Amino acid sequence: MKKRLITAALAGLLAVSMAGCGGQGASDKGASGEAQNGGDTIGVAMPTQTSTRWIADGKAVKEGLEKAGYQVDLQYAGDDIPTQTQQIDQMITKGVKLLIIASIDGTALTSQLQAAADKGIKVIAYDRLIRDSPNVDFYVSFDNYKVGVAQATSLLYGLGLTDKTGNPVDDAPKGTLNVELFGGSSDDNNAPINFEGSWDTLKPFIDKGSLAVKSGQTAFAQAATLRWDQATAQTRMENLLTSTYGGTGEGLSGVLSPFDGISRGIITALQGVGMGPTIEKGLPIVTGQDAEIASVKLINDGVQFSTIFKDTRTLAEQAVTSAVAFMKGEQPKANDTKTYNNGVKIVPSYLLEINTINKDDIKSQLIDSGYWTQAQVDAGQ
Repeated sequence: MKKRLITAALAGLLAVSMAGCGGQGASDKGASGEAQNGGDTIGVAMPTQTSTRWIADGKAVKEGLEKAGYQVDLQYAGDDIPTQTQQIDQMITKGVKLLIIASIDGTALTSQLQAAADKGIKVIAYDRLIRDSPNVDFYVSFDNYKVGVAQATSLLYGLGLTDKTGNPVDDAPKGTLNVELFGGSSDDNNAPINFEGSWDTLKPFIDKGSLAVKSGQTAFAQAATLRWDQATAQTRMENLLTSTYGGTGEGLSGVLSPFDGISRGIITALQGVGMGPTIEKGLPIVTGQDAEIASVKLINDGVQFSTIFKDTRTLAEQAVTSAVAFMKGEQPKANDTKTYNNGVKIVPSYLLEINTINKDDIKSQLIDSGYWTQAQVDAGQ
């Protein structure tokens, strides 16, 4: 991935099993009592419980740290920035020895991180880079640019313009296919990187006339979906259908969606004007991300075309590995020390791989790996 200065202010799901995976409380201490490591506590700040993905991440990180012998203060902020800043303030006051933070707004934690640094507390940014602070010590995530590339490649594949790997095909449709673009939340550092990867992949096809964004809304600021919210995405899709496609969706072939919740909002809007109800019956190609179980069912049923699988079990494991290294006074292993500039410094990072999931990948990638069961896929929950 080319070097880039990340200037913006995004999505795998289950960590161990969804069976019995309920939301954690506002302050969920480790259940193992006094930790083996002298009672040391690690603070874990997660953004929300509205997505099964974040519930699973928190659960997996907590269990991994407890297994390593630490107590855990796990808190969810309900997608509310002041709540998250207050929670982190409280963790620091209570004396946590390290912080793992999945931020809501990557620019809103400067004072908290300075307070942590003043007390010698290391900070690991979890899946969302924390910006504008020198006090971010490590970053664990997936390659967000590659996520965007994979989503756009899947859209091209679904439209018949390329094969599954992105290579052009001889029997591609003639003429111009209309698509619309959605982005993630503008306050999530991942979202513009994700969008950049998608745009770089789609633009050559737009330039040669194989694709067009009929609405003209091609900038990230136009496509962004605050808080990755499903209802917000549905409303924007409904507006696009009214303003650009005559209220019927006629002529719309595909929609680039960066997250499964957004995808479901888009699909609801498309079906609401009579498109589909399945791809086979005329529903546009819709991509996604995070392999949320509701969307995996839609993919299995031929409604949503694809999702990007980010195995958060491996992300949680890497976060725990990095945390343990810091707690031992060591520097965690990084596999990227050039890309992620948070506006103040290059943050050493460990980036994990991703996989694209279509209907024929569900069994091999999600069920056989134990991420979901066949019963869960069938039920969508």
